[in-house]
Amino acid sequence: MTYIVKSKNKEYEMNIGLEIHCQVISESKLFSASSTKFGAQPNTHVSFFDSGFPGQLPVINKYCIEQAIKTGLGLNATINKRSVFDRKHYFYADLPTGYQITQQFHPIVSDGYIEIVDEDGNPKKIRIEKLHVEQDAGKLTHDLSPNKSMVDFNRAGVALMEIVSRPDITSPYQAGEYIKKMRALVRYLGTCDGNMDEGSMRCDINISLHEKCSDKLGTRTETKNVNSVRFAIQAIEYESKRQADILADGGEISQETRLFDANTGTTRTMRSKENAIDYRYFPDPDIMPLILEEGLVERIKASMPELPDAKKKRFVEEYKLSEYDADILTSERAIAEYFEEAVGAEKERDGKMVSNWMQSELFAVLNKEAKDISESPIKASELGELIDLIKDGTISGKIAKDVFKMMYEGEEKSARKIVEEKGLKQVSDTGAIEKVIDDIIANSPDNVSAYKGGKVQLFGWFVGQTLKAMKGQANPQIVNEILKKKLG
Repeated sequence: MTYIVKSKNKEYEMNIGLEIHCQVISESKLFSASSTKFGAQPNTHVSFFDSGFPGQLPVINKYCIEQAIKTGLGLNATINKRSVFDRKHYFYADLPTGYQITQQFHPIVSDGYIEIVDEDGNPKKIRIEKLHVEQDAGKLTHDLSPNKSMVDFNRAGVALMEIVSRPDITSPYQAGEYIKKMRALVRYLGTCDGNMDEGSMRCDINISLHEKCSDKLGTRTETKNVNSVRFAIQAIEYESKRQADILADGGEISQETRLFDANTGTTRTMRSKENAIDYRYFPDPDIMPLILEEGLVERIKASMPELPDAKKKRFVEEYKLSEYDADILTSERAIAEYFEEAVGAEKERDGKMVSNWMQSELFAVLNKEAKDISESPIKASELGELIDLIKDGTISGKIAKDVFKMMYEGEEKSARKIVEEKGLKQVSDTGAIEKVIDDIIANSPDNVSAYKGGKVQLFGWFVGQTLKAMKGQANPQIVNEILKKKLG
């Protein structure tokens, strides 16, 4: 299905290219020993080099380079044994040197791809043009004073990976899936934490429209620094409609940089004539071309974890999960690890049952409290113990939900202890269950007659009355078997 933007009886298709900026997970910055820890007091993680003092020379952080290589391998890309750092000149208060060290012409990674699933459920490859390593700028804050802007250089010099896609994305949905897939990938690899709300992952959206069935790309706009999947989708929907309205009226799209306003869901002009900007790139004279040592890429490749696509395929085959369930359980590395720990090292528990409990019970309460899986009060092994009690008939599924709630909200996390202390064991004594059923049948002659007369839906009523009389602790399977015999 082709995504169409309509305006005044005219139809347009879109092309979207995304530039995703991922802050590299490392203890220190790209060219200095300053800490990269988030949340510190302003301007406390700043070296002389970060603040642009004259005479300070950059020293490449080898670990940041290894992180970029690892990400490139995850993107199915070419790792270039030789890359070059350039100076990109522009003057802004959060850039103390007046230039940014980046890799404009000879990046460390090029020609990769990731695969997403489009809105029709079909796989689609999104090509990656390049990944280059560069410095981040500082942070300006404009709302702390009525007539001043405050600058914090803690972030200045932190290593960024800029991942540039080809314009292969053709709908807001695909853009959202691409960002989610990229975030999952870097989190699996441990190269970026993907926390868009903290600014450690953000994206620039390049979008252009062309008339339906035309192959000619239109003039693009770039919307800068969008920091959530939802906002990216909103920005694309608004910007595509804005461009369509201009084109339908016979106007032309200005090539410009825009900003997204999350409060209004709209974009606005930041600066125009993007193609007129001259950054005066040239190779950084203080940094020699980066030549990767022999065997480095192979060593990094050998240390790579299992990636989301491979893990999803294995979950489907190994645990007999649906594509949908496997997709949810592999969306985050921490979720996948929780699932496999709950199943057990020897795969002693049913994967589908564990999946159901995670999605229907655990995720429901975590989402309600805006917690992620790492903050779950119930450990994977503890959820596994609860599932064991259901499987061996100690408790019913209904009682298990009550036990789960006690585990989540209380101090005791052992399902077995809760069941023993609360006297919640399932009753499987056929004699005791039969006595309760006999009393219900004796006290309900009209319903018995109606059931035997063909009103078979009353069977559920008898089951419900039995479970109610036994406070939900009767084994449902045994209840059903005895009722079938008693009611003929």
